[in-house]
Order: sequence, then C-alpha cells, then structure tokens
Amino acid sequence: ACDLTDEELVDYGIEMVPLSIRFGNEEFVDRVELSIDEFYRRLAEADDLPETAAPAPGKFAEAFQRLLDDGADSIVCINLSAALSATMQAAETAAKGIEGDTDIRVVDSRSITAGLGAMVVSAAQAAAEGATADEIGAMVEDMSERTRVYGVLDTLDNLKKGGRIGNAQALLGSMLSIKPALDLSSGEVEEAGKLRTRKKSLAWLRDKVAGETKIEKLAIMSSMCDDEDVFRTMLSEVADVEDLRIGPIGAVIGTHGGPGVIGVAYVVAP
Repeated sequence: ACDLTDEELVDYGIEMVPLSIRFGNEEFVDRVELSIDEFYRRLAEADDLPETAAPAPGKFAEAFQRLLDDGADSIVCINLSAALSATMQAAETAAKGIEGDTDIRVVDSRSITAGLGAMVVSAAQAAAEGATADEIGAMVEDMSERTRVYGVLDTLDNLKKGGRIGNAQALLGSMLSIKPALDLSSGEVEEAGKLRTRKKSLAWLRDKVAGETKIEKLAIMSSMCDDEDVFRTMLSEVADVEDLRIGPIGAVIGTHGGPGVIGVAYVVAP
C-alpha cells in the first residue's frame, strides 16, 4: 500500500508484507503473484470488482522473525491506515506472539500510497543513519500529522462497493455527474470537493499544493492515467518539481479507487 518500487525497497533495506487481491475465486499476493500492469488489465476486464485482504498475522510473524534472526535489535513496522484496513491489527497480533525479549513497534501511518511511502523511506534512512526505534517512531508520528493526501476519482463505485467510502457518503447522490475529490490526510476517506470536469479536478489538486507555504516530498500518484504529464506541468507552475516523485497506484489502493484516479501527496514542512 506504500507504492514504493521494488528497487526502492531493496535500496533502502525495507521489508514489505504484502496484502492480497481477490478477483472472484482467484486470490493473488500483491506484487508477488500480481504485477501492477496485470492488475489493471484484469480490472478493466472484470465483471465484478476485486477485493483486498489484509495479510494474515502469520505473514507478519514470519517477516519479524526473519529480521530478528538476521540480527535486528528493533523493528519498526509502519502500516497502512488502520481506519481503512485490518493490516495493522494483524501486525499487532503477530508482534505479541513473537517469543522472547523483542522490540517490535507497530505504527499507524494514518496514510496511504505515496504518503505512507514517504514515511517508510524516511524511517529507513533514519535507521541507516543510526536512529533509535524511539526516534524513528517519534519521527513517523510527527510526519503523519503533517502528511497530506488528496485524490480525484472518475467514479465512486469502487469505494462504495468496497465499503471504504467513509465520510464521502454524501457524494453518492450526484456521483454520476461529478468528479469526486477526496481528502485522505487523516487516514480516512473525507469528502473534499465536487468537480464537473477532469480539467477542473486537476486544477483543484494543483490549488491544494499551491495553497501551502512550504512542502516536502511532493509526489504524484495515479492509476496508470494518461494525463500524468499534463498534471506535472500544471504543478510546475506552483511548486518545485525538481525532486517530484511520480508513480503508479498499486493494486491495494487501486482496488478501492478504481480507474482514472490521480492524486498528490506531500509533507507540510515544520
């Protein structure tokens, strides 16, 4: 759900415990048995919407034990928003079941996709520089308070059917004639706007960024949208895009957002 690349996971020494995606009776481990391209191909052809499933506690336990066996002194496990997934609960169950005197911190990012990814990378960098588990936990908590995630959708169908629509329920009455704008900065789905066209949706996202005094770790994420470059150009008018990160929304978030999602994530500078 952090939507980091495989290369980033390797480069920063990050262990990932993936969720699973179900298409009907077929279940796939995300990014192990199902690539992003294959997910969106299946999504376009599927009669019924896919579903996501949190990892079993045993999967976290295996990862924790592997890291401890490799010599880890402490483990900081940063999770997809607990308000949107049972993933964190599974991690907590696994941590309690590990025998011995172990230091495992299970943290709620209260974020998704590139917002979560920014926290994970920052934590890995801090760990590599010698930060303690206490320091990393405090840093992630602070970043969580300052991380913003906004997205615009082509449809609310996936969110509605997946049961993740949260406080955006009021948008359903007019969802056929609007492009819903959502604020996920709190880790929950909140209604943030009703736009009439795709162009106005992108302008709304641009204006969210423009309204901030100073931001860090700016990212664009989309469900393989063909107007990413258009939006990047729009962002360049209001923000420094030199270190802009652009990446696809993976299957976990893509299942609930559906096709045509584009969003921004950033951290408000302290």
